[in-house]
Amino acid sequence: MQRLYDFLRRHPTGVDSFWAVLLFGFSMLNVVEESELDTRLKLAAVPVVIAMSTAVALRRKWTRAMFWLTLGAGICQLATGIVAGTYDLAMFVILFTVAASEVPRWVSRTALGWGVAAAPLYFLRYGVDKGGNDFDNLLFALFMIVPFVLAWVMGDSLRTRRAYYAQLIERNQRLENQREAQAKVAVAAERARIARELHDVVAHNVSVMVVQADGAAYVMDAAPEQAKEALQTISGTGRQALAEMRRLLGVLRTGEPQESEDYVPQPDVEQIEVLVEQVRAAGLRVDFAVEGAPRRLPSGVELTAYRIVQEALTNTRKHGGPQASASVRLVYFDDGLGLLVEDDGRGAAHELYEDGGADGAGHGLIGMRERIGMVGGTLDTGPRPGGGFRISALLPLKKK
Repeated sequence: MQRLYDFLRRHPTGVDSFWAVLLFGFSMLNVVEESELDTRLKLAAVPVVIAMSTAVALRRKWTRAMFWLTLGAGICQLATGIVAGTYDLAMFVILFTVAASEVPRWVSRTALGWGVAAAPLYFLRYGVDKGGNDFDNLLFALFMIVPFVLAWVMGDSLRTRRAYYAQLIERNQRLENQREAQAKVAVAAERARIARELHDVVAHNVSVMVVQADGAAYVMDAAPEQAKEALQTISGTGRQALAEMRRLLGVLRTGEPQESEDYVPQPDVEQIEVLVEQVRAAGLRVDFAVEGAPRRLPSGVELTAYRIVQEALTNTRKHGGPQASASVRLVYFDDGLGLLVEDDGRGAAHELYEDGGADGAGHGLIGMRERIGMVGGTLDTGPRPGGGFRISALLPLKKK
């Protein structure tokens, strides 16, 4: 049934043509059987029937032209003395169509005017003989205006609803475009922030290499073992700097100026415990635990882990409520680092997490996803059973 309905909606002219054929058939029977029409009038009625049927068939394809065609057929009917018949139903159909279509308003108002005048003109032409007094005949003539007015009002109401629906669609599309634009801006801002941090990490590693190289050159002759250790440090730091540089090249830079010209090392995993203590001092209960054997990880991975925990605890403080508590778990695997941050607060609306955070600056889940994607990890977020929110991340030692 739905397929049939969709087919009919895709072929409006075909549907109108079907009804036009039925109108033509019944109208011709009405003309043939009309005893008040002589042969001359019956022949004159045939073009009127054809015009009315054509107007019904093409009313949605050429609305304005079909209105003028129907109006001309009606005037011809009055001029030649053809009495009303089945074919005049086309007038109501055309009046409804004109009022409902996107034609100029003056055309719609003109159609209403002719619709209001149709019944009085007809009764002036042929008179009213209802077997009553003149007052009853006048009331009947006025009453026959009502169907024309109703047809126009129904069409105009449909036109208003369509316009309102189109405005809603346009507004929804505009809001959707704005939301996408804001999300893109948030992503770009977060990538710029990540790029600046990685820039500082690489610069710090290079600075360490320079210091170690100067020290190795200074003690090369006096203390070869110390020089060897310095060279090993330079080698390890250089590999790490190359890895961070590859990640840095994959992050979009916005060209924003640095807040400081001093290159300083960024937070690492060891400072997560310091971060937890700061949050506790601010009044949030936080349970912190480390599983596995702690070891040194690439700077990008450690920075990502710190920022994820920082953002998760910030969200808990913002949206968890006054009685909320949180837990932070770090799990060292052979091939990576696992993070699990949970809270038992009431949480923010789901839409805020989806849009990247209530602050609208892109430092919510958008930032987390960008950081996780930068190091090739995985992120799983969502409400936890019993209330609260859960953020689970796995950071591999090597980018996939």
